[in-house]
Amino acid sequence: MNITDKVALITGGASGLGAATARMILRHGGKAAILDRNEQLGRAFAAELGAAARFFAADVADPAGVQKAVDGTVSAFGGLHICVNCAGIGDPMKIVGKEGPADLERFSRVIRVNLIGTFNVSRLAAWVMVKNQPNDEGERGVIINTASVAAFEGQVGQAAYSASKGGIVGMTLPLARDLSREGVRVMTIAPGLFDTPLLAALPDNVKHALGAMVPFPSRLGRPDEYAQLAQQIIENPMLNGEVIRLDGAIRMAPR
Repeated sequence: MNITDKVALITGGASGLGAATARMILRHGGKAAILDRNEQLGRAFAAELGAAARFFAADVADPAGVQKAVDGTVSAFGGLHICVNCAGIGDPMKIVGKEGPADLERFSRVIRVNLIGTFNVSRLAAWVMVKNQPNDEGERGVIINTASVAAFEGQVGQAAYSASKGGIVGMTLPLARDLSREGVRVMTIAPGLFDTPLLAALPDNVKHALGAMVPFPSRLGRPDEYAQLAQQIIENPMLNGEVIRLDGAIRMAPR
């Protein structure tokens, strides 16, 4: 799919991987609808990007909120062709701690945002995409979801995060098969250690140590490298139903 004149909905789009993806879309002549819970940051970022961007405040797991954002995107730009799900949270917690068993509500919240939120946005975006006029390849839309290497090598305390990202990995092929007759592709990117807001609170020496764990290049990934892969997925029609690790060959240790 050629990005020029296409409309992309990007969750978690006000910062990190999502913001880099929004910039990439605009750089290639597309339009970006930014969905994020951080209203102040999201509005400022959309204003910075200009007329080809809009901001919508919503919780990805809220059906009504996301539907409003999808409707607003179509109203503002006349369609929806690309959906990139970057929104996600982490909440480290062992199954048993010093004070007792893990808090089930904290576990459920991670699943709700990361997994259910991804499915919620994907289903509502896909409903619009399947009504698009197909291009010469018969393609109507592209959905890119974001998992993590934690889906495969979850570390100590990452049960909730790994389960949520493993669910995204597990639904990639079924969603691609569901939408194949409609000409909508579904792919997943599984990033390794990236310099995003999830790591922003860490001291520089800790981030440097994390980057040194990566075989090559021995550093944290950059959000624009995620966006570069998203661009390649959008533009290559044979990429469908697959999970791509973007991790510099890292394999996570238990801790």
